[in-house]
Amino acid sequence: MGQTPYLRLDVARMEANLAAAAHSCAQAGVGLRPHAKTHKCPQIAERQLAAGAVGLTVATIGEAEVFAGDGARDLFIGYPLWVDEADRSRLAALTATGVRLTIGCDSVEAGTRLAGLDVSVLVELDSGHHRSGVPAERAGELAAELSELGLDVAGAFTFPGHSYSPGAGATAAEQETAALAQARDELRSSDVETRVLSGGSTPSLAYSGTVANELRPGVYVFGDAQQVELGTIGFDQVALTVISTVVSHAGGRVICDAGSKALGADRAAWATGYGRVLDVPDARIVALSEHHTTIEWPGALPGLGSTVAIVPNHACNAVNLNEYYQLSSGGRWPVAARGRNN
Repeated sequence: MGQTPYLRLDVARMEANLAAAAHSCAQAGVGLRPHAKTHKCPQIAERQLAAGAVGLTVATIGEAEVFAGDGARDLFIGYPLWVDEADRSRLAALTATGVRLTIGCDSVEAGTRLAGLDVSVLVELDSGHHRSGVPAERAGELAAELSELGLDVAGAFTFPGHSYSPGAGATAAEQETAALAQARDELRSSDVETRVLSGGSTPSLAYSGTVANELRPGVYVFGDAQQVELGTIGFDQVALTVISTVVSHAGGRVICDAGSKALGADRAAWATGYGRVLDVPDARIVALSEHHTTIEWPGALPGLGSTVAIVPNHACNAVNLNEYYQLSSGGRWPVAARGRNN
């Protein structure tokens, strides 16, 4: 199949994950705009759109260029861009090809740099994650100021990233709903039309309220060890693994050839290790270096030269470290937007 370590994609599991999310959003009457930074792959984006997604979310102009080049025509850059003249030229080139482009914004200063472009903006809200975004009570004021710059303010968005903690999904979703509801009212009071109220994350997806009319999960397409340990999914829904060769039994443990340069180094404070082993739930990855994964293995150790399917803690980082997906059905798909970080 390939020299280890490499990404293996179980296409059937991925398509089941796509169908489940699309069905859930359709039943709720909510648009699904998946975050393509997770997979960075046009072939996967095509399948998301075919399953009913209203468009794609991306994190950077570079990602937008990759997916637009494959034919995507409705893109949201879910990030408060600070653009220079080169960025303006790139954004103008995208819209000149017929791409409908929306951009996140959380300040007048950033909005000034977008003025004159054929784009829409969404006011970014801080609904509890405390990263970028304005408090919901300031949404109307900012929307009015952006409108005065000539920008088309389409609504507001938030990311409930604090859902990435055990038992936090429902609370994060409630805070997201409250923030979007307040922002909707604030925008209306400032005479700004509210067409889009966007939220969502994979851990909070099941708890999303009735205010958002668009959801933007990303990791749902693959699942990862974080989602398993949060209880969002089971191992049987994990579609993405890193296939790694057992190279040593030193210390009575399993040493594999997939380190942080293949898996990513993410480890939340609550995580049980640096990833999980797909078919051995009691195994624990206790150490990670650049090219070594150290696994405490229950029972008889797998033989030297055999392979192990490792579930990365954070699928997005693992994907960005690899050049292609080895498909369970045969063939490869490129990680085409790999490294497109600006």
